[in-house]
Amino acid sequence: MARIRDVVQQALATGYLTVEAENQLRQLLTTRYDLEDFNAFMTLQEAAMNGKVKQESREQCGIK
Repeated sequence: MARIRDVVQQALATGYLTVEAENQLRQLLTTRYDLEDFNAFMTLQEAAMNGKVKQESREQCGIK
């Protein structure tokens, strides 16, 4: 199974977070993770809030 930081790295590299990746993150966040994964997730949150990463799920429901 991938780590949170791996999913985040892919999203940051492409500027896009797929629904599949979001679901994977939800699942990974229910398990034990380390500080590096936590920090990666926070980096992703900030990138999404700043518009550097777009979320497929928000595009599907019309939220920008």
